[in-house]
Amino acid sequence: MLGFVPPLPQQPGRPPSSGHMIVCGDDALARRLAVELRFVYGERVTLLLPPGRDANSPETPLTQRGRAAALFGRMSAAMNRTANGNGTGGGGGSGDTNAGVEAVRIMEAPEPSDDVLEEAGVDRAAALALVYDDDERNIRAALTARRLNPRLRLVIRLYNRKLGLHLEELLDQAAAVAMPGIDPALLDASTTVLSDADTAAPALAATALTGSSKIIQAEGLLLRAAERPPPRAGEHADPGLCTLALLSSTANDPAGAEGSDSSGDEAPQLLPDERAVADATGRGTVVLEAISRADPARPATRMGGRGAPLAQIFSRRLRWSALGFALAAVALVIASLLTTKDTALHSAYLTVLDLLGMNDPAEGASPARQIIQILSGIAGLLLLPLLIAAVLEAFGTLRTASSLRRPPRGLGGHVVLLGLGKIGTRVLVRLRELDIPVVVVEEDPDARGIPLARSLHVPTVIGDVTQEGVLEAAKIYRARALLALTSIDTTNLEAALYARSVKPDLRVALRLYDDEFATAVYRTLRTAHPGALTRSRSVSHLAAPSFAVAMMGRQILGAVPVERKVMLFAALEVAGHPQLEGHTVEQAFRAGAWRVLAIDATPPADRNPDLAALPPFDPEGDATPPPPGLVWDLHPGYVLRAQDRVVIAATRRGLAELLRRQRSAVPGR
Repeated sequence: MLGFVPPLPQQPGRPPSSGHMIVCGDDALARRLAVELRFVYGERVTLLLPPGRDANSPETPLTQRGRAAALFGRMSAAMNRTANGNGTGGGGGSGDTNAGVEAVRIMEAPEPSDDVLEEAGVDRAAALALVYDDDERNIRAALTARRLNPRLRLVIRLYNRKLGLHLEELLDQAAAVAMPGIDPALLDASTTVLSDADTAAPALAATALTGSSKIIQAEGLLLRAAERPPPRAGEHADPGLCTLALLSSTANDPAGAEGSDSSGDEAPQLLPDERAVADATGRGTVVLEAISRADPARPATRMGGRGAPLAQIFSRRLRWSALGFALAAVALVIASLLTTKDTALHSAYLTVLDLLGMNDPAEGASPARQIIQILSGIAGLLLLPLLIAAVLEAFGTLRTASSLRRPPRGLGGHVVLLGLGKIGTRVLVRLRELDIPVVVVEEDPDARGIPLARSLHVPTVIGDVTQEGVLEAAKIYRARALLALTSIDTTNLEAALYARSVKPDLRVALRLYDDEFATAVYRTLRTAHPGALTRSRSVSHLAAPSFAVAMMGRQILGAVPVERKVMLFAALEVAGHPQLEGHTVEQAFRAGAWRVLAIDATPPADRNPDLAALPPFDPEGDATPPPPGLVWDLHPGYVLRAQDRVVIAATRRGLAELLRRQRSAVPGR
């Protein structure tokens, strides 16, 4: 069953798309990805959706096709405004980004079976994205698609990381067997496994931190960007390695549309040039601080264990009691040593026997020895209840070690995390890696992240966050931030509004599906609480650009949200890019589109196809030293050569333009 969205106006002078792409999914990410491929990269797209209502938004009457058509309609109107010069469109791209793109073809089918994929044209497609919320369905469809078209580029959404690595290797081997002699570079890009949870988790976790340090970690590669406030009068802001973005100028205006495309000239500017940075007054910046390799020799930090630590087995009162008894026993040993002139070992032996009531009465001994024996007997009477209390506490603690912890008394400065689904679980891991105290609120005791919270000993409140008293149990009035990451928009909004009524200056980040709804919520909360920090995040909006770049056969290292826009970090081979090859680093920079940040100094023969892969490490110390890696302190006059591989920061449209120029410059692409 097919449906069509009205095509955009055809414009002359645009080369036709080189291949058609298929997106299969059942939630917001599939629709976002189709929008990204069609309106940013200008690709022909077939969108395969299951029939019926949206399972993630049961309160919405729109069907899957109706929601997709509405999203395409809004994007089409926005692109037409951009082409007519009425909007900025996010910077970096030309106004005819969507010129010559055919209509998005919408198919409905319950499963991506052989017949359905053949009807979608998988045998002629350039790339296929499988972004169902079910890992098993994505794996079955990937195996089917690889059999139908060995040359097909696959982008697969999997939550299970280890399984994803094995599946990627298996599908690449299948492609190599079907196409002997295939270029290793093409084989490396033939299968890509991504997780929207991993893509969005760093941005969501960073929102909960004081300041806005954004760290992209792609296995062995670390990129750190920091959000800095506007400089005061007479001050000069530290540019770091380079300025990645200028924040919007409406940060202090409660009525402003901070971060949205409707902000016009007041919107954030991605990749500004030096003149734009110098002319900007009263605007914060996002500055790149460092690009580095992760240390392969550093052992992985253990997030938790099965057993409970000693401090959690025994209470503080019991530990102090045991310490007092030990000091009393030592004092008795010293007194015996001084009064009886006996050896230290024999004095300690007699004192222990007296404490345990095992020594004979000292009838013929000196008065001092008799007094010490009486005091030892009294102290021994105190030992029995102490031992019983220790046994009971240890038994109770070990029995509840596998159960969920309650928020302790006096807890403060923590982050309240609502929801332990895929996204919430990844955010919890990231917050614990940063040693941020967390209290989790989850309605379902069998949710995906409950075992992780139990193993990490994270305080957890089981209950409906919309019910009275649940947020109070999570100590919301002492928290530093609230992350509302459930899959229901109304639940997230209700929790945020109630938390703000309890603590008006609370830092709040909401996961919302619809961008227009998120913008309206953001403006309302900022107007009602101008002194607090409010952010609205869409997981599909953060993850879709990364999936789209993988669909184009390029390695995406990460994505950084700049208010309500997204900046991409990608690895590119300079060869075939006329805007880069033969130009200096300074000449290759294009304001609002792309910027070269680093060069891989590894010789091409020793270069790992995956730039972000962790270098090999042998714990015995016999491993060869890792390659030189990245050089990020680049001289502006360095000339980019064809054999170079670079890390660039780019806007979505800027990266799309780079890829289009490469396709038009290289015959057959």
